[in-house]
This record gives sequence, C-alpha cells and structure tokens, in this order.
Amino acid sequence: MKRVAYINLVGVCALASLCVAQWQHDRRLNLQINGLEKTRLEQAGKLTEQERSLRGVNADLAQFKEQFSKAQSELSASLQSLRAAERLTNQFTLEREQLKTSVTNWANAVAARDQRLKEANAEISRLANELNASIRKYNELASNYNGVVKDLNELRARLAQLYSTNAAQTAPALQPGRHP
Repeated sequence: MKRVAYINLVGVCALASLCVAQWQHDRRLNLQINGLEKTRLEQAGKLTEQERSLRGVNADLAQFKEQFSKAQSELSASLQSLRAAERLTNQFTLEREQLKTSVTNWANAVAARDQRLKEANAEISRLANELNASIRKYNELASNYNGVVKDLNELRARLAQLYSTNAAQTAPALQPGRHP
C-alpha cells in the first residue's frame, strides 16, 4: 500500500513538474509572440524601412516556426507522457483494487485462524482441566493406596508380634517331658 502511495506521489510530482515546464515554455512563447506583434506594429509605422525589416521578420518567422515545431513536438511528447501516466494510474488503480481484495481475504483468513485458535485453546483448556482432575484422582488413589499399605504393614507387624508372643507362650507347653 505504501509503495502505491509513493508511486502516486512520484507520478503527481512528475506531472506537476511537467506542467510547470510547459507553462514556462508557453510563457516564453507568449512573450515572443508579444515581441513579434510589437515588431509588426513598428514595421507598419515605418513603411520606408519595410524591405529591410521584412528580411528580419522572415528570419524571425523562421525561428518562430522552428520554435513552434519544437513546442509542438514537446507538446506531443508531453501528451504521450501524460497518456503513459494515465495508463500507469489506471494500472495502479486496478492493482490497488486487487490488493484491497487480497487484504480483505487475508483479514478474513486471519479472523478464521484466530477463531480456530480460540476454539483450540478452549479445547486445550478443557483437556488440561480433565488431565488435572485425573491427576488429582490418581494422587488421591495413590494416597489411599499408601494409607492402606501403611495400615497393612502395621497389621502385619502386630500380627507378627502376636504370633511371636503366642509362640513364646505356647513353646514351654510343647517341650518334651512337660504335659499341659
């Protein structure tokens, strides 16, 4: 978008400088025409010098024709440049419209992507919450298991202690030669 603006700016500046140059050239031509008109009026007033002045006027006329043809060729070149600038402007306008369409499509794609990202983030959050709940249940289960194992170990220790106490008490009765 900036490139199009810069190109438009350069085109406008080039067109402005072309107009200024054409205006200066036309002004010079206008001044020359005014000068020739003054010369013609002076020559009409001086009939006695007409033949001598006629040669000067013919020379001036030839120069004017040369300058006029030069001005015509410059005008033709300016018109060609103007037409080329108009073609470029039309091309840039079409490109700008295409870029606008591309930017709109891109913005829509970004909006769709953002929506998919929001949905994916929501799904990730939901799965993370489920995972955290599963972890909490697993930790509770592990804690319960550890408690049961601890209780079982305590019971085994008590049972072993009971067995050893019972074995100590019943052992003298089972010795040979003793009857209960």
